[in-house]
Amino acid sequence: MSSQLPEFKLETNDLYIEETFTDRRVGSIRRLQPVTADGQPDAARPLLFVGQTQILTPMGALPLNFEIPAATLREALDRFPVEAQKALEETARELQEMRREQASSIVVPEAGMGGLGGAGGRPGGRIQLR
Repeated sequence: MSSQLPEFKLETNDLYIEETFTDRRVGSIRRLQPVTADGQPDAARPLLFVGQTQILTPMGALPLNFEIPAATLREALDRFPVEAQKALEETARELQEMRREQASSIVVPEAGMGGLGGAGGRPGGRIQLR
């Protein structure tokens, strides 16, 4: 195998066991419990909560994934709407920025470089009649 292939090795000091809670309508919350390499709870690291939902756009479903700063599932449930709104606003800003970057990357030919004969270039283009 080539040495240019990525190495697929899990970080044994950064393992989590994952539980998913969902209402099956709006979204879900993943609770990530830190564990040691032998699967025992790791009390030295905090629980993590990650929210997931999606919004429908004219171009299809847009997934939103966002961290929820919380210490308990109840806190994460209470903060879900606020954090989902923040994620939506951030995603909208990123999409606008991508649109701006794409619009500014359109290349316009310089004067005199027109591809059509006589259109901004030398009269008659490259073909000259005598």
